[in-house]
Amino acid sequence: MPALPQYLTVQTKGIYHGLPVFPQSLKGLSAIVTGANGISGDHMMRVLAESPERWTNIYAMSRRPPAVQRKWVANFKHLPLDFLNSSPEELAKSMKDNGVKADYVFFFSYVQAEPKEGQGLWSDAEEMTRVNVSLLRNFLDALKLSGIIPKRVMLQTGAKNYGVHLGPTINPQHESDPRVTLESNFYYPQEDMLFEYCRQTGAGWNVVRPSSILGAVKDAAMNLVYPLGVFGAVQSYLGQPMVYPGDLNSFQAVQDMSTAMMNGYLEEWAVLTPAAANEAFNACDNSQFTFGKFWLRLAKWYGVGYELPDENAEYQAVQTPYEPPPRGFGPRATHRFRYTFSEWASKPEVQAAWKDLMKKHNLESNPFSNEKNRERIFGFADGMMLGVTALQFNMDKAHKLGFFGTVDTVESMRKVLEEFAELKMLPPLRESTGPSL
Repeated sequence: MPALPQYLTVQTKGIYHGLPVFPQSLKGLSAIVTGANGISGDHMMRVLAESPERWTNIYAMSRRPPAVQRKWVANFKHLPLDFLNSSPEELAKSMKDNGVKADYVFFFSYVQAEPKEGQGLWSDAEEMTRVNVSLLRNFLDALKLSGIIPKRVMLQTGAKNYGVHLGPTINPQHESDPRVTLESNFYYPQEDMLFEYCRQTGAGWNVVRPSSILGAVKDAAMNLVYPLGVFGAVQSYLGQPMVYPGDLNSFQAVQDMSTAMMNGYLEEWAVLTPAAANEAFNACDNSQFTFGKFWLRLAKWYGVGYELPDENAEYQAVQTPYEPPPRGFGPRATHRFRYTFSEWASKPEVQAAWKDLMKKHNLESNPFSNEKNRERIFGFADGMMLGVTALQFNMDKAHKLGFFGTVDTVESMRKVLEEFAELKMLPPLRESTGPSL
């Protein structure tokens, strides 16, 4: 491992603190960003665009053009590529025809397979594996055919690496924790494929694993903040309190969140740091967070009352599927909730309230447009909030190698809500400043 300097310089950018400072001599780099329309790809491009002398050529790859039009300072080019339904030869031809060169690759492409009937968002694990492994395979094969050999390929996966979607895990989560093989998980064959590609080509690799990702983009799928903002805005409009859906256990469970911009800062640092080559990293805000304390702030921001968990209330209960759970011992977890966001979103008075809000604030997004749209948006919130167990990412590896980025998760969530309002997807917050709790 290369020797690390005794002293490191860090910087602040807005709400983001402890960010790395790179040598001014590091300039003229090119990058491929795949999945450029998604929450992670969009924010990765925002991070790279902050340093136009360092990143002089950015190739954004996605099926559709970026939904949010930004003023890019760096040389930005979009390639409309479909990694799933195009052959590697077709992808390589497009890359060659467009003169693509890439010192670094940031891979965020992802397909959400349809869940099994009546089951959770990630229930069809086999289909999830089939489509997402195909995405990466076709892309890596296209790189070979086009003669592009990057210095480093960054693959973003996530917290499901530790089996958190299948039940309780051992806390904190370390990058070296063993794989959870209770059911198919596309992260593992993707990693193995990347390792083999790098062995064959001499490229380096990084794998980055964020938790729940916070950020504002036009596509609201796989986004926790957007449905919470819709919920707060509608309850405020109806003059009804925000009833916390879970029990006391979920209310006070410590969670690590992963702001998309902070993930991007870590991923840029990882690929540009020699000592970080061929390493996996957790990615989180380094900010202790509970849904319980956030719930009080969210209610304040929308100027509405709230109800706390109540043991005398009527709760539904579901158990996690495996015993022993991913931690390898002990019983499965039981999650209790008073209602689901999906149930709430199906109420006629809720949908009518949103139509009124759309007219009043000239909103361009309707998460209630059809049952499938409701389920993919509010079902994701159910998966994130109603199945809560402690999730704490160990960040020692990144810290030891020189990354100290941090952001206050609650500040970040407020900023994301404000950005959704700017995108005409949410009404503005009722309170102009956040409370001190």
